[in-house]
Amino acid sequence: MTKHHRSPLSRCTPYRFFKPAIFLGAANAGADETTSIFQSMTDMDIMWVLIAAALVFIMQAGFALLEGGSTRAKNTVNVLMKNYTDMCFGAIIFWMFGFGIMFGKNLSGWLGTDHFFLSNGSGAEYAVLIFQIMFASTAATIVSGAVAERMRYGPYIASSIVITMFIYSVFGSWVWGGYYGGEGWLASLGFIDFAGSTVVHSIGGWCALAAIVVLGPRTGKFGPDGKPRSIPGHNLTLVAMGGFILWLGWFGFNCGSTFAATERIGGIFLNTHLAGSAGVVGAWSIMALSRKPVLMTTTVNGGLGGLVSITAGCASMDPVFALISGLVGGILTHVGVQCLTKYRLDDVVGAVAVHGVCGAWGTLAAGLFKVGDMFNPSIIAVQFIGIGAAFVWGAGGSFVCYKIIDKISGLRVSTLHEQRGLDYTEHFEIGYPEFQDVLHH
Repeated sequence: MTKHHRSPLSRCTPYRFFKPAIFLGAANAGADETTSIFQSMTDMDIMWVLIAAALVFIMQAGFALLEGGSTRAKNTVNVLMKNYTDMCFGAIIFWMFGFGIMFGKNLSGWLGTDHFFLSNGSGAEYAVLIFQIMFASTAATIVSGAVAERMRYGPYIASSIVITMFIYSVFGSWVWGGYYGGEGWLASLGFIDFAGSTVVHSIGGWCALAAIVVLGPRTGKFGPDGKPRSIPGHNLTLVAMGGFILWLGWFGFNCGSTFAATERIGGIFLNTHLAGSAGVVGAWSIMALSRKPVLMTTTVNGGLGGLVSITAGCASMDPVFALISGLVGGILTHVGVQCLTKYRLDDVVGAVAVHGVCGAWGTLAAGLFKVGDMFNPSIIAVQFIGIGAAFVWGAGGSFVCYKIIDKISGLRVSTLHEQRGLDYTEHFEIGYPEFQDVLHH
């Protein structure tokens, strides 16, 4: 367990979703702390973490289906390739460097300094490592949907490696760092982010925002007058199925963050589902009240926005406040997309609104609705500091990364390649050969 997981417990006696044994010896650093984190995990705890990691892994399929269905048929293979391979490159690079940066001994408060290329570890260490690898993959793959249909494959993979190894891992060390001693500077302030509304989702969302700013919109997305044009996805069935699979994976995402198999997981599970459901209701309601078509794509995103919104506070809220958090998240998903479009920012799947905006809101909500200490100004102030730090580091760091890659090799495909489709121009393989004749021209 990170001190992020430990800090809220020490500040909130009514916390009801943790296994206290995991936190024994929390005051000790170094070897003693390592013992309290890993050796206190039972065989059942390890099994639970591995099951949760498998559920988080399934989220990659959810992202692939949702993003693939949201794009035009001529770009399907490209989107699937990005989701499939950023996970694989990310797993290797996180094992090599990311885990040590994020969770190694963190005496400075800024980043870890050991446990790179982890080997000769215990079963508990390996279980936690694979669980965290899945989290890192989720943060990186958020970008792929936002930049769909106009970003070159090679530079995308390069930027994904940088995000996984450095941008995500460094920020994570500030919040969750110190498995082997020390503590991140945000954790020392008492920052609450149980399962990653900010660490995973906002960082991924802000990286996506930087990417679409550098790339620019798809050709034809905005007319000469600046008005947006609809570019519908080719298969909305895949979008809905992707949403269901992501929702399923979220139970592992949030509940697995306990690192303990205990009946208290029930509260986290309930909060997660209530928030996702309320997100759907929120998105549906704002569309209906504004007398706009009640779109399935926006409804699915509303559910995801609700799930993002509860990820930080799923272990520290009563169910009624989980519902409120998700409801607001669903509304923000719709509003966020409208604001981006107003400023001619082309996010194909609404990733910035769902993950960036709702991640920030969820992190604030975790401070607002903390069990036993609601609306505490000092807690809320710390949450704002963490939200701001995530935006500056995530958006700023990734903007520099994309600019450098763009100068070296170019991020964007040519207009001709964009028109023909990235399946053909990037991979020479098409997803729907029955009605795509591009290979013969």
